[in-house]
Amino acid sequence: MEHYQEKAEKLKSKYRAQSFENGLSSEEAKKRLVEDGPNKIESKKTPKWKIFLRQFDNMITYILIAAMAMTLLVGDQTDTLVIGLVVVINAFIGYFQESNAADALAQIQQMLAAEATVYRDNTRSDIPASDLVKGDVVFLEAGDSVPADLRIVQAANLRIQESSLTGETDAVTKSEDDIAETKVPLADQSNMAFTSTSVTNGSGLGVVVATAAETEIGQISTAVAEAKPKETPMMKEIGNLGKGTSIGILIVAVILFILGLFLQIYSLPVLALAVVTMVVGSIPEGLPATTSVVLALGVSDMAKNKKTIVKTLPAVETLGAVDVIATDKTGTLTKNEMTMTDIITKNEHYTLTGTGYAPTGDLQLAGKNTAPNVTIKQFFTAGFAANDTELDQDDDDVYQINGEPTDGAFLTAYYKVMGTKPDYESLDMLPFDSEYRYIARLVRDQATGEKLLYVKGSPDKIFEMVANNEQDFDQKYWLQRVEELAGSGKRVVAVGVTKVAGNVEEVTHELLAQGVDFLGLAGIIDPPRPEVIATLKQLNNAHVQVKMITGDSPVTASAIGQQLGLAEQIYAITGPQWDELDEKQRQQAAEKNQVFARTTPQNKLEIVEALEQTEKVTAMIGDGVNDAPALKTADIGVSMGVKGTDVARDAADMILTDDNFTTMGTAIKEGRRIYDNIKKSILFLLPTSFAEGLIVFFSILFDMPLPLTPSQLLWINMVSAVTIQFAFIFEPAESGIMNRKPRAHGQSMVTKHDVIQMIYVSIIIAATGLFGHAVLLDQGASQAAASTLMVNIIIGGKIFYLFNIRTANFALSKDILANKKAFLVIGIMLLLQIILTYVPFMQELFSTTGVSVAAFILSLLSGVIVFIVVELDKLVRKIILKAE
Repeated sequence: MEHYQEKAEKLKSKYRAQSFENGLSSEEAKKRLVEDGPNKIESKKTPKWKIFLRQFDNMITYILIAAMAMTLLVGDQTDTLVIGLVVVINAFIGYFQESNAADALAQIQQMLAAEATVYRDNTRSDIPASDLVKGDVVFLEAGDSVPADLRIVQAANLRIQESSLTGETDAVTKSEDDIAETKVPLADQSNMAFTSTSVTNGSGLGVVVATAAETEIGQISTAVAEAKPKETPMMKEIGNLGKGTSIGILIVAVILFILGLFLQIYSLPVLALAVVTMVVGSIPEGLPATTSVVLALGVSDMAKNKKTIVKTLPAVETLGAVDVIATDKTGTLTKNEMTMTDIITKNEHYTLTGTGYAPTGDLQLAGKNTAPNVTIKQFFTAGFAANDTELDQDDDDVYQINGEPTDGAFLTAYYKVMGTKPDYESLDMLPFDSEYRYIARLVRDQATGEKLLYVKGSPDKIFEMVANNEQDFDQKYWLQRVEELAGSGKRVVAVGVTKVAGNVEEVTHELLAQGVDFLGLAGIIDPPRPEVIATLKQLNNAHVQVKMITGDSPVTASAIGQQLGLAEQIYAITGPQWDELDEKQRQQAAEKNQVFARTTPQNKLEIVEALEQTEKVTAMIGDGVNDAPALKTADIGVSMGVKGTDVARDAADMILTDDNFTTMGTAIKEGRRIYDNIKKSILFLLPTSFAEGLIVFFSILFDMPLPLTPSQLLWINMVSAVTIQFAFIFEPAESGIMNRKPRAHGQSMVTKHDVIQMIYVSIIIAATGLFGHAVLLDQGASQAAASTLMVNIIIGGKIFYLFNIRTANFALSKDILANKKAFLVIGIMLLLQIILTYVPFMQELFSTTGVSVAAFILSLLSGVIVFIVVELDKLVRKIILKAE
């Protein structure tokens, strides 16, 4: 922001010789509008047709399209149609996933003010905000939305709410004073007003120093637009697996085709169709569909039962791989409800129980409830009187404030201890001013008739007043007490009172400077959410780090981090310190520190990028406009559903509908469960696909009639695979899932043992199918009957293998009943096989025929061979592990 300050000072100097109310001339404004363009943020949308077309850009689809062309060339129209349907279905699944994502840039545009009040040609008028240019003088008053980035040049009790941009809870008091520092955090730029923030009090004038894309909000929109969506870890793994598998199958197919030509096994058209059949059988074309089904139902379950809306399907699985969660503090880890916890008077240190704005709690001394004495009563009355905030109770009995959170804490504390409103007549009030940093109210006590002047504010300012009244007041001691409270993460406010003469009717700074009596200090904190502490323990057990990114001071943020239990030892770094680091140092700082204080939106983005550069799968939680670029860049962006801005929700991949950080623990567990189940489904799908390829491979090699058609293979791979794999959707999480580390970056989904298991399962299913096919032909069965029973043999193998793959424990244990819906899914699959085998329409489409009921049942039961061998494998592995 250094360039803003430089531009602003030049503009301010230019206007010193004349009144600000003169403003620009209309001619000059038109000239600048042509040069700089309108004060608008443009967004570009990807056409829907482009989103649809890019769904075809993957290796499996290329191979299926080539296979479709080959079957068309040899005149096999049925198989061409079936393969084409598979390609289109997969494309539509991907299209609907991607096109459902909302456009964050459109929401940013809606945040911009529609109109602005400016001075031009010595006249104040309202113009469209899009016509603002640099150098325009803008008038601001309470209720206005700031239309551009402005350098404040006049301020009358001007306060602006910037929480959506900076994360700071309280409205910021603005002034025209220069700032000497060159590098100032966004939250500390007291002489600037930023686009999309709101004026809460007072009025002022500001000179436009940036419009459109140059504004802070504009830079955020640019960062959001430039942030490119990344493949999730699992989708990379599946992509690599699919690509590697496809290339391997193509190599085998080419070798087989050349070998077939050389040995003259089949005529050229028959050989081509046979090779295409082998490719179609071996390619796991059901992989995208089955993955999408598992993810989609996981998303649905999370929305209904886990209070989590996931906008993109792969984001569900990414949760399970998360190494680091970077999160905002206010309202996420804390309640965003300032609460008074400590009252220190000259003689005692009291504590106050209860959190939030609900007036329930007790005054305690040395851990025991106590009644308020005269000093405490005066203290709370002073805090209530020197206040311009209101505490309200809505229809749902929820207490909310209208005003400043710190003032709200005093109101709540008063009602906790005192109960009813104080009995006084308000005579005059001196509002809070950034130069003086205190607020005061003059009242007449209805019981005694005395006039009392109550004041509360920054301790150093109140201490000066007290010292003027009490010669022996030890400022050094009390400043030490202030530091102790601040060191524990509390905001400290001092309170005083003085009696005034009966003829005083107005509060003045001079009157307060004459001296006041010291009533005490208040320690106020935005309390950590109690449930967050338990969740952080759970995440620590799951080896997931949590990083706090906030606009607060490092002392306050570190104290909160300690209370939350972010780590055994808290390390903190500020935004300005971060800016001084090079790329390597930033990566080291991102790993070392748990607290990032006084950060800018750019800092948040850079912290997320640094974490990802260290190969950490990073989740970013945020709710403000300033969080949008980081949310978009993170491996998974998470926004709050209730308090989050539209921009944050649209930039995120996931929304917590209850604004509860604890939901992250549940979501990560669900992500790990879904990943496990997708892995199980892939380990289930691949060997059965390879088995089909092996059947065709050996048929070609040994000059046997092709036992299966491409359409039959696609039925096995798509319809049966997707149906059976519904069982994995309902598979519960394995015990200890939240005690293991996130899977390593780049870790393959398939282990060496998985490969060995896939090989022997493929061989068993293929051998069983070929043996059954040969026996049936020898017994005089037709080719259609033999093919039909071979399809059922493969399906039988799938059904029994499903029980093997569901759990690493033995299948015939209590785990067999852990997923009762698996039996329903198997029943549906058996019904589909009956339809395939016996319904005339299906017989014509898939070249099947009716067989005896005994043969049908026997073909399915042949899968028990796979079941027995895999269970023996488990037994051997358990014996080896026990021996080690």
